[in-house]
Amino acid sequence: MSTPRTAPLRRIAHLDMDAFYASVELLRYPQLKGLPLVIGGGRRTQDADLKERQGERPPNKIPVADFPRLQDYSGRGVITTATYAARQFGIGSAMGLMKAARLCPEAILLPVDFAAYRHYSRAFKNIILEIAPLMEDRGIDEVYIDFTQVPGGQREGGRVLARLIQKAIFDATGLTCSVGVAPNKLLAKMASEFNKPNGIAIVFEDDLESSIWPLACRKINGIGPKADEKLQQLGIKTIGELAQKEQDWLMDHFGQKTGTWMFDAAHGVDSRPVVLDSEPVSISRETTFERDLHAVRDKAELGAIFTRLCEQVAQDLARKGYVGRTIGIKLRYDDFKGVTRDLTLPDYTADAAAIRHHAGLCLKRVPLQQKLRLLGVRVGSLMTLAEHQLWRQNEAPMQPVQTAMDLDT
Repeated sequence: MSTPRTAPLRRIAHLDMDAFYASVELLRYPQLKGLPLVIGGGRRTQDADLKERQGERPPNKIPVADFPRLQDYSGRGVITTATYAARQFGIGSAMGLMKAARLCPEAILLPVDFAAYRHYSRAFKNIILEIAPLMEDRGIDEVYIDFTQVPGGQREGGRVLARLIQKAIFDATGLTCSVGVAPNKLLAKMASEFNKPNGIAIVFEDDLESSIWPLACRKINGIGPKADEKLQQLGIKTIGELAQKEQDWLMDHFGQKTGTWMFDAAHGVDSRPVVLDSEPVSISRETTFERDLHAVRDKAELGAIFTRLCEQVAQDLARKGYVGRTIGIKLRYDDFKGVTRDLTLPDYTADAAAIRHHAGLCLKRVPLQQKLRLLGVRVGSLMTLAEHQLWRQNEAPMQPVQTAMDLDT
């Protein structure tokens, strides 16, 4: 009588490119490696002045002294990303450039180059798909991968396959990434932060108490600064301390949905599948702020973040080959209450300016007296580009779509 085969352990990987935008810039400017470098503040047009001054000199031969510095920047721009050398000064994503200049005035400032970032994003994801085809795209620089049934995905808990993917990406692009492998998405995302940069971390269910519980609650993806502050006020600082609380107690303090989720997260429970790109219902981007922001007092910072989210959604739509006609926003206030608004357009779009305009109209329909802890932008009612072409031939309305225009929010 044959022995029944044991089902393989579920092994989910979270792969996160290391300081992605900055790392792409270092491919172009290797002479800046190891220096504090900040990306943000404007489009690539700023490079025109630098190139004009350098003449025929190739990018990798430009003297470090000739690059612009944070101390010379003036404006309302925010940081998109920064190298690890810059992060040591307390500089981080979404921070205002003027504030960053006070922390590290000598940091080098480069504008964003979304075309280059999209190129390398497609490159590393195509490499992953050739090795492990069950991949969930989570943005320009991170993915989830189901290792469970992939050859090598169970060896050393997934370390062998993670090492293979790391090497393949580096050999093809020169970029490094960090990988966490665990029983589910929640733990995998935490694990990918353990050994950055260019590291691999393996977590099993039995490692929960030793590897996860000592971490701060803020390390759980979804617990933002405000929730963490409230947990600390309740005497809960670590995930282990959170795990000791009864589910009913958490529901009493955070509401039924959030309390139940916190209870499960603290115990390492997450049943979400790795979702392939086949048929998305909508495409969205959202961010939880490091500190609560006010629509008036933090208008410039909020506006820059809002524009960036719209641009990221537009990039995701273009990369996946979709257009949409429902534009929506999501807010969460400092008291954890949330609100959404959306509107439907007469025609479909994937244009960043149009998304920004109509999302701005949605934003004007919500109360903005309270501070905000989260902002999100969504495009729904999706249609593939091929379907859209047929739709325009047969069903498109005759009236023109409202022209996009920039709106302050």
